[in-house]
Formats: sequence, structure tokens, C-alpha cells
Amino acid sequence: MAKQKPTGGQGAPMDQMMRQVQKMQADMAAAQAALADETVEVSAGGGMVKAVVTGTGEIRSVSIDAKVVDPDDVEMLEDLVVSICNEAQRAAQTLQSQRMGAVAGGLELPPGLDGLLG
Repeated sequence: MAKQKPTGGQGAPMDQMMRQVQKMQADMAAAQAALADETVEVSAGGGMVKAVVTGTGEIRSVSIDAKVVDPDDVEMLEDLVVSICNEAQRAAQTLQSQRMGAVAGGLELPPGLDGLLG
């Protein structure tokens, strides 16, 4: 005996929402994969220290101008490295929010469920 779909009620809207969720999951996976390839460059110390970070937060490179390498002031260099790492993390998080927010923004959730995605 074949299963019957409920007539009337919420069958059609629920099917539509499930298709939307499945599409969003695929779009999210694609956006996450793209973030691994997308990079942002940040700088600290007036551009003396630079870093390139991926959208997933992986630091790809750090460059330090020789002018800030002072053996008598290692603490300043350490502070610049910490600063550039923190700035790189913030840049990656901003990029993630922009890309993932664009994907999640297309989903029309019923009232009360819209807060689940951010």
C-alpha cells in the first residue's frame, strides 16, 4: 500500500522549506570551501608587519620589515606579531560573516526560527 501525503495542512509549505534548507546546506558548503581559498591581507605597526590570512582563519604568510627587528627591543616585535595575529583573526571572522550571512540571508524561516542561523 502506497503512503499517502497529507492533504491540505502544512505539507506543501514544509516541503518547500525542506528544499530551501537543503539548498542552503549546499550553498553553505560551497561558501565554506571558497573561504579556504579566499585571502585577506592585514597590517600592523604602520604597515611594518603584514599577514595574509584565509577566510577560514589560516595564516598563510607573515612579513616583517627589517626596520622593526631590534635585538634590544624584542618586546615591541612580539607585540606587533600578537597584533597582526589578532587583526588577521578579526579579518577572517569578518569575511566568514559576510560570506555565510549572504548564504543564510536567502532562507525564509518561519517566525521564531529565524534566530537559529545567527
